[in-house]
Amino acid sequence: MIVGDINQLQAAGLPAAFCQAIDQALSAGMANLEPGSYPLQGERVFVNVMAFATQRAEEKRAELHRSYIDIQILLEGEEQIYYGLAGSARACDAWHEEEDYQLCSRIDKEQSLRLTPGMFAVFMPGEPHKPGCYTTQSGMIKKAVIKVHRSVVL
Repeated sequence: MIVGDINQLQAAGLPAAFCQAIDQALSAGMANLEPGSYPLQGERVFVNVMAFATQRAEEKRAELHRSYIDIQILLEGEEQIYYGLAGSARACDAWHEEEDYQLCSRIDKEQSLRLTPGMFAVFMPGEPHKPGCYTTQSGMIKKAVIKVHRSVVL
């Protein structure tokens, strides 16, 4: 997991492919886009824009991916994300190959971080993460999740 500010990408030590994906999403005006999925480089790199109310962490499940890297950028509101190291997901459902995700009920040695607008968090394949949680009370957030296929970077 990597965390940083979209205005200081170099400070986070991101690979060039991640910086390029973020720059493309910013150039596409992701903050002004309606919720939906938008291609940046076909199926290799695309951005999902979403708006929703945060929930209690106990009401959510962690997700992980095999093929795509998530670059989660908070555009509006405040969000708590719980996460773990690769291999720390526990009590997982069946794998959804077509959609590239698996849901899990627990993260061993769970950590958390709080995102405010302009911050991003990068989750690599195999790293469980539970986004969209609230810190003190539910609130609306808008975020963009840039999906980068592992073949672009790894």
